[in-house]
Amino acid sequence: MVKSLEGKTIVLGVTGGIAAFKSVEVVSKLRKLGAEVHVIMTKNATEFVAPLSFTTLAGYPTVVDTFEREDTWDVAHVSLAKKADLFVVAPATANIISKMRTGLADDMLSTTLLATKAPVLIAPAMNTGMLTHPATQENLKALEERGVLIVGPEGGFLACGDEGQGRMSEPEQIVERICQILQTKQDLLGKRVLVTAGGTREYIDPVRFIGNESSGKMGFALAEAAMKRGATVTLIKGSTTAAEPVVSEKVDVVSTMDLKDAMLARAPQQDIIIQAAAPADFRMEHPSEQKIKKQAGEALELRLVENPDIARLVGEQKKDGQILVGFAAETEHVNEYAREKLKKKNLDMIVANNVTQEGAGFHVDTNIATLITDTSFTELPLMTKKELAHVILDQIVELMKTTE
Repeated sequence: MVKSLEGKTIVLGVTGGIAAFKSVEVVSKLRKLGAEVHVIMTKNATEFVAPLSFTTLAGYPTVVDTFEREDTWDVAHVSLAKKADLFVVAPATANIISKMRTGLADDMLSTTLLATKAPVLIAPAMNTGMLTHPATQENLKALEERGVLIVGPEGGFLACGDEGQGRMSEPEQIVERICQILQTKQDLLGKRVLVTAGGTREYIDPVRFIGNESSGKMGFALAEAAMKRGATVTLIKGSTTAAEPVVSEKVDVVSTMDLKDAMLARAPQQDIIIQAAAPADFRMEHPSEQKIKKQAGEALELRLVENPDIARLVGEQKKDGQILVGFAAETEHVNEYAREKLKKKNLDMIVANNVTQEGAGFHVDTNIATLITDTSFTELPLMTKKELAHVILDQIVELMKTTE
């Protein structure tokens, strides 16, 4: 995607956190992409960064005081609220998140946020304790349910000296998310999408495992495409080799049992579940606690037991209106096996492909797929996995219309 924000107006709210200095770079990057940027700062934010810094970069006066008047008849909070194609708050402290949840409007930023009809993106930044506090978690959940978009926060060392979640996403990540929102149709805005990607590992001993060739590329493409279309995306990923996308929540798993636990815990809250991961079908009955040594040429026998069918378990607890999508990566009888999985796992759609075909393997950037539902059978030509991701999402959007 060519990044250009020409003709787009972004209102950036900056609140009182140490990460406010990063927002200066956000403005710079947005302006280089052609966006018109207007900045609103809270009074606490001015203790970290001078308003003049934003004014110089944006080319417009930075608004701080609700009652300050320029030589204009515009009511500032209404004027900026109407101008915005996107409203961004970075950093978003626990305080502003709480205000947004309750609708409190006691300064210029919170007042303008309450007045805007534009999509809102927030980049939380705070101490780990504040982030994990039940009040903050409840506030973030409530905002997500209203359709507020969230980028980050990230893990790492915090300004207070602690280490953990709470760092504001880097300017590059925030600008990338802004481009995704403003350059792509937003037909998944307000929807919660869970995507699984990559393979699982079943350890034989502490250094050896049973796995597969899954790279995670297809799952990552779907997660990225869903983010671009406005969804709140949870990505559950196993072993992967591809570059990871920026998503709302990322969960790392190792084994198929880990994947099952992560899926079943999060599935009830999702509107759409896309299972592109390749979990191992079998695991060791009793993994060795120590590295297994060679035995003078003797054969090694491994006793494997079957892993649970995660897609079937998710299908059994499917809620009304929820869309479930599965994948069938086969080497023979592809469409036959895919149709069986569609019914057995209570799926709305299955994406079938023959991984032995040239251009449709695990580590390539292309795929050849067939989309199968109860009433349709769509064979697709060779295309990139990123292109296929949008075709799959287009079909999901159509399926959603039948459940409304």
